[in-house]
Amino acid sequence: MRGRNPRNILREGTSSSPAKPHGNPLSLSRFPPPALSAAGNCTTAGSTMDIASEAAARRAARASCFFEVGRREIGSYTPRASSRRISGSESLMMRMHQYGKLRGHDGCVNTVSFNPAGNLLVSGSDDMDIILWDWLAKSKRLVYPSGHQENVFHARVMPFTDDNTIVTVAADGQVRVGQLKEGDEVTTKQIGAHDDRVHRLAIEPGSPCIFYTCGEDGLVQHFDLRNDSPTKLFTCYSFSNSRRRVRLNTIATDPWNPNYLSIGGSDEYVRLYDMRRIQLGASSNMNQPLDTFCPKHLIMTGKVHITGIAYSYAREILVSYNDEHVYLFQNNIGLGPNPESAQAEFLDRLDQPQVYKGHRNFRTVKGVSFFGPNDEYVLSGSDCGNVFVWRKKGGELLRMMHGDKSVVNCIEPHPHFPFLATSGIDKTVKIWTPAANKVTSLPKNAKQIIASNERGRQIDASRPELTLSSDLIMHVLRLQRRRSDLYREHEPADADLPSDDDESFFIGFDDANRNQRSNSDPRECIVT
Repeated sequence: MRGRNPRNILREGTSSSPAKPHGNPLSLSRFPPPALSAAGNCTTAGSTMDIASEAAARRAARASCFFEVGRREIGSYTPRASSRRISGSESLMMRMHQYGKLRGHDGCVNTVSFNPAGNLLVSGSDDMDIILWDWLAKSKRLVYPSGHQENVFHARVMPFTDDNTIVTVAADGQVRVGQLKEGDEVTTKQIGAHDDRVHRLAIEPGSPCIFYTCGEDGLVQHFDLRNDSPTKLFTCYSFSNSRRRVRLNTIATDPWNPNYLSIGGSDEYVRLYDMRRIQLGASSNMNQPLDTFCPKHLIMTGKVHITGIAYSYAREILVSYNDEHVYLFQNNIGLGPNPESAQAEFLDRLDQPQVYKGHRNFRTVKGVSFFGPNDEYVLSGSDCGNVFVWRKKGGELLRMMHGDKSVVNCIEPHPHFPFLATSGIDKTVKIWTPAANKVTSLPKNAKQIIASNERGRQIDASRPELTLSSDLIMHVLRLQRRRSDLYREHEPADADLPSDDDESFFIGFDDANRNQRSNSDPRECIVT
């Protein structure tokens, strides 16, 4: 069976227009199936039974892939259904490899997202530009100034708009929309604003017009591109102090019920709201969440906050905590509208969420994501510069892929196939495909990296909290931005990251290294 170019794969699974092939084919049929787990790659001495079990697992994986391909060839499955089944295979995950880098931004790349068809990628950066990429050809389709006055934090292509409408949010608090017209002409305009930074927006599933935003001012807003102005839904306040706003970092909509919306920010609780119950203009006590989620050991601690939320198609909620772990909540383990009033007997009966460990999420606002057609995997960036991949069921760490010279912040799965885009402090976007010639499991220095991440977490947890005024925080950020600009002027040209055959990229967290790197980028200024 002949190999297939990824562009042909995209044409089978989407309605995107044809394009000329670029680079080496990334054929799903050329990937021989590996072992089912990272542990299967170990060749140390063991019992004959262990070796036999390992060989049986390899044969089972190989047979599974061959059967899937055979079923597709005889017509038992449609090409799309077959590709989805193969895409979730651990065989492909263990061969994820860096396909290429997209170069064009002049600052940290804070957001990457595919268009609904998956043939284009949009990115935003500290340089305040928006770039639309033909990622397969590793080339820029379009570059335009966003109109924002500060770092762009999130950019999305609205569905069912022929990829002509891009909405953006940024550190300046503005919410803007860019309209792409014929002849590569782009017009941008501000359609709303927050009183503080906006890290995230969430599109209503299937809607070409409706999306939501949340900001560090605690406000959640509803936008409809058919209307002239947004609707201010509610402001999020602390459960323990009704006057203290929660600085919101992330927002996500339920893929099966667009009325359900989850938010997270500067305290330990995910809040789930039903938009049908929101009373506009009501007091803070009226618009209570429908449900809340938090690991038991973090309730009422006040020492962590949430940086990322994602929904699975099974309506599970995935949550990334600052300098803690990633947790997966089933929808039946909520704490109720007010978690701080929950009784101890009730908490004792609740199941614990699945936990995913090993990474470090301290220095920036990181996202978190599922991966695979049935959300078989959980992905997160890390302060150590690696992309962490866990098996969703059970939480086993499968991969650590070096994705940045400093910090990986953004993880964006392709909407249809086992491709992935990541970005962080580097000025480039990385594209990942299952194209490695051999199985890649955990790197040799994985235990060292994980131990360093944990050691850094313990050191920072032991330090006293520091509270600064907003004016002083902004002054520190400006100073670090100027220093970062001077650093970039003398920065050497980007060198390619080491191949997946080498040990995973590693940044230590000893005090000397920490002090040396603390001024290297304005996004790395940490104020609690």
